Amino acid sequence: MLPIKQGQVAIALVCTVLGFMLALQFRTTQDIKSSIPFQRIEDLSQRLSQTEKERDILLKQMQELRKTPGFESATKESENIRMGAGAVALEGKGLIITVDDSKRLSKVGDNPNLYLIHDEDILKVINELWAAGAEAISINEQRLIATSEIRCAGPTLSVNNTRYSPPYEIRAIGEPQTLENALKMRGGVIETLQFWGIQVSVKVQELVQIPAYKGTFRFEYAKPVKDGGK
Repeated sequence: MLPIKQGQVAIALVCTVLGFMLALQFRTTQDIKSSIPFQRIEDLSQRLSQTEKERDILLKQMQELRKTPGFESATKESENIRMGAGAVALEGKGLIITVDDSKRLSKVGDNPNLYLIHDEDILKVINELWAAGAEAISINEQRLIATSEIRCAGPTLSVNNTRYSPPYEIRAIGEPQTLENALKMRGGVIETLQFWGIQVSVKVQELVQIPAYKGTFRFEYAKPVKDGGK
């Protein structure tokens, strides 16, 4: 019977040690888990402090940059480039021109297309406006830039790959009287269009708003020329 008791004691001892080890492991795990939030808070606090230091450095650099000679002129030049590229919406005095198909019935033998607006008609109006000093132009909320296309797409016009039906609203910012005179000159584009009954109205506006270009600027083949390079 003694060996059995000794075996029971040994088993009890092993169970006790094992239970103690499991309890210790559980306590250690709980301690680690409970400390994680504090570690995260401390880490975030350090990151926030570092970010605030970097912000203060950048603000100081910006203030010093504003004081350097030529900063304002460089900023103005950058703004002019963005305006010229059509990247920002613009407003100013100018014209709003509305062009619509003719309501006149075509005569027997006449080509009915002569009484409809075509891409070449709109292009003539646009070219006259640019030549007269227009600083920004849009057609039906589409800002015209260097890569804009104006072409016939069936009975509609495609501008910046967006189709529109007549009437077409052309907005132009510039010296209103100069722009209007260019369009209404004797034998000019408006007189020619009105000969075929094309409806054209020109309104001088003290405030013309033109949206920014809505598309993306993509350059697959073109790249800037490095200074001093070819």
